Amino acid sequence: MSVPFRNVDVDPRAPVENWPYEAIVTAIERGTIGDWVMLTSAIDADPWGVVARQVEDYLNYESPYGVGPLLERAIVRARRQAEQRERAEVAEEIRTLIAASGLTVAEFAGRVGTSRSRLSTYRSGTVTPSAAMMQRLRRVARRAAAGRAG
Repeated sequence: MSVPFRNVDVDPRAPVENWPYEAIVTAIERGTIGDWVMLTSAIDADPWGVVARQVEDYLNYESPYGVGPLLERAIVRARRQAEQRERAEVAEEIRTLIAASGLTVAEFAGRVGTSRSRLSTYRSGTVTPSAAMMQRLRRVARRAAAGRAG
């Protein structure tokens, strides 16, 4: 970090995730682009993590001109991208479960108690199933695969 920490005992080269709140505030208030890049990189890596939460907490009561809106947008962007990745991961898992079951999409949908069109929305990532539905999808896939093997 190019700005000196005031009243903070921390190595500025330490990972941002290890900085105390006061160091995060100092980086926001008196930092440079390089410091803000370190913050946004930490936010990108863990959009709901400690750095994102500390920046968010600070921005709830202060809005430094220029960098404040940029950091707010960085948090929103990082969270949106993480949610998109998570949706894609769930959709991929569902496609894998259906394939591993050996059932047709229609048969699989019937066994989990949903329609083929609803299952299609899960497979595409358009709709994310509930936790209970995910458990049911996994259970049906396991049972169908075991039935084929046995």
